[in-house]
Amino acid sequence: MMKKLFTILFIGLIGYAVNAQDKTAKIEFKSETIDYGTIEKGADGTRTFEFTNTGEAPLIISKVKSSCGCTVPSWSKEAILPGATGEIKVKYDTKRVMPIRKTITVTSNAERPTIALKIKGNVIDSTKESVLDKKEKSVIEQ
Repeated sequence: MMKKLFTILFIGLIGYAVNAQDKTAKIEFKSETIDYGTIEKGADGTRTFEFTNTGEAPLIISKVKSSCGCTVPSWSKEAILPGATGEIKVKYDTKRVMPIRKTITVTSNAERPTIALKIKGNVIDSTKESVLDKKEKSVIEQ
């Protein structure tokens, strides 16, 4: 009798474990690229990637890493329940006058465990004259 009970419990636990494994988290971003466009030096460099857990299990983001120190990501460490939304904030250092081309790698327990998000744009300093503007002026003056 006891052996039968253990056998039934064991089969039940295996069945439950197999069923639980079918449920996965899925992360779906509104957009995987953010275009800053052309922004001024010193402008607010914070942007937000929004996502939804479209899976059937809680989503846990374990790591978000930037391709350089000029971009700092932040995110909620709490599990995102199925159907719930979340966000990853990215702050780019706009004191650097140059084109923006950075990658933010998101690692989670989702069906697609690693996702590369992109930010792009161009930081300019309108108080400074560009080399092209100087060249154009000298051609006009001649």
